[in-house]
Amino acid sequence: MNVHEFAELSAGHAVAALSPEDEQAYQDALAAHPEWRGIVEADAETAAALAEGAAPVSPPLGARSALLRAIAVEPAGAAPGVEPLGAVDATSRQPADAEATVAMDAVASVPAEVSEVDEPGEDAEAAEPAGPAEPAEPAPRTEPVSPPTEVVQAVQRRNWSRGVFALVASIALLVGIGWGTGAIADLWRTPTAVTALEQIEAAPDAAAAQTDFGGGTATVHWSPSVGKVVLVAEGLPTLPSDRTFELWYVRGDAPISAGTFAADGTAATAELAGTMEPGDTIAVTVEPAGGAPGGAPTTDPLFAIPTA
Repeated sequence: MNVHEFAELSAGHAVAALSPEDEQAYQDALAAHPEWRGIVEADAETAAALAEGAAPVSPPLGARSALLRAIAVEPAGAAPGVEPLGAVDATSRQPADAEATVAMDAVASVPAEVSEVDEPGEDAEAAEPAGPAEPAEPAPRTEPVSPPTEVVQAVQRRNWSRGVFALVASIALLVGIGWGTGAIADLWRTPTAVTALEQIEAAPDAAAAQTDFGGGTATVHWSPSVGKVVLVAEGLPTLPSDRTFELWYVRGDAPISAGTFAADGTAATAELAGTMEPGDTIAVTVEPAGGAPGGAPTTDPLFAIPTA
């Protein structure tokens, strides 16, 4: 896997968009090339910048009420042999409820028009009892009163994770307004060394030094105001998997490690770790994977570039 392929995986990892297979490939590549961790950090910073730059977006206030109404809707048909909850038989009620029902039926059976006791000898029709009254319907069951939807949602919003929500909303917004997934991918896929080189070249105090080595050319770019140093090399030798290139500041007679890097084919753009001082010489050696043990070069430099 080369650095460009890893950059694509790193971009997907920053937003948790990798498949299990790609995630495993990403982890394996990062373990084999720790010098690529700068790409991972840049992707994480980009994701955080997108999250901070997006305004919080709240769901509609009526969403909770609509959901509760949908849950409360009675099903279209009950399962065979299952009686709906609302259809409670009178015989299953408590004795107190049964007595209350009998009393209500007795009162309901009295004619509504009778306002005083009938005297003997009055028309028999007046004393004729009214037909049996309809059973009184049970009083509607009252539900506990819930707080207004607006209050519940206002409290819940305080507990939401603003960073994750803003990241998703910002990506959706950028794609929705036509900025495009290609532009977002380009932003994430730009290696940190390339970004640093662009910053150096745009600085007013940008400087560079170049040298040739067996079949290749190496150039060091730096800027005191930017505080970064970048090596651009072409014609590098192909290394086995257990070897890597290591950068050095040679300060006087003391070599100081500036990190390792891998080549994309025979070319590489690598940012040096640490701080360059005036008069330093930039050198590159071939070391065991992970860097020189003990912090000192184990081979002769492929090339050395004086900066003074």
